[in-house]
Amino acid sequence: MGPALAGAPGRADEVIVKILVTGATGFVGSHLLDALLAEGGLEVHALRRWSSRMSLVCHIPDVEERVRWHLGDLTDPFSVDSVVARVRPDRIFHLGAQSYVHPSWDAPDVYFRTNTLGTLYLLESLRRLGLTDTRVLLPGSGEEYGDVDEEDLPITPQTVLKPVNPYAVSKVAQDLLGYEHHRSYGLHVVRLRAFNHEGPRRDRVFALPTFAWQIARIEAGLSEPVLRVGNTEALRNWTDVRDMVRAYRMALDHCPAGSLHLVGSDRLLTVAECLDKLLSLSPRGSEIRVETDPERVRPTEPLRLVADTEPFRSLTGWRPEIPFEKTLADTLTYWRERVSGEGV
Repeated sequence: MGPALAGAPGRADEVIVKILVTGATGFVGSHLLDALLAEGGLEVHALRRWSSRMSLVCHIPDVEERVRWHLGDLTDPFSVDSVVARVRPDRIFHLGAQSYVHPSWDAPDVYFRTNTLGTLYLLESLRRLGLTDTRVLLPGSGEEYGDVDEEDLPITPQTVLKPVNPYAVSKVAQDLLGYEHHRSYGLHVVRLRAFNHEGPRRDRVFALPTFAWQIARIEAGLSEPVLRVGNTEALRNWTDVRDMVRAYRMALDHCPAGSLHLVGSDRLLTVAECLDKLLSLSPRGSEIRVETDPERVRPTEPLRLVADTEPFRSLTGWRPEIPFEKTLADTLTYWRERVSGEGV
């Protein structure tokens, strides 16, 4: 099975595990770095583009020295080859992706270049280098299921995929490439379909962060007490991002190569219910008027992405630990600090 991630720092017999993280400067990647750097026995490498912003990881002390950064681009197969050949990682957390759904209708080619071709280039590098024992985590999305009829809930790995946006289609292709490279070449790929996960540092183009950002601006007197939303009737599993990265790490310890798992909490809320909880955290919440903004409504929206995640929990022992109320409170605090410090 190879070395586990967990390790006690400072042991003489400690096995050093080399980790490569793509997308390390993003929302999930920054939380994964937090978790990895808190452990011992790990040599953490990260891929970043020349244009990557470091703002989400600047809270980590000595991040430039503690993480071995490699300049590269997932859409450039030669740069991917170069990084993988230099690092020869034991484990890869492949988080690099275009993940905001709305622009995927306007620029589907960008999503396929990054999400699908970027994954192909990474897997092909491992194949060419003979790194079949490198454990690779491919995190997919509940969006891959798209339109699910109510009678077909909860979603399982056997549920038919009916993606309704280019982002989701690109993630389906990524997922199947991982399965194909496992079957064809023996690569140790573990596929997850992660359902909604939230927390501090998520970009405000997403629903819950943009709600928190708008509330923070209203509290600071920078906006009128009107909160603009898209479709708020969608029902989802909601998980804290810090619980989700723990699930990612446990998946590479416990899940067989080639396997597919659904990951998320059993907290089922509509977007409107999440918004109500956020408003209840604000002293001005009762004053705020909620209005639908047509520009925020997607052309198509999966109404019910509700998964049966118990099989993953039974296999790995993972359980969500952070109350969703804390997730929302931390998100609101994060945006209050951004608004206060930068007037965004």
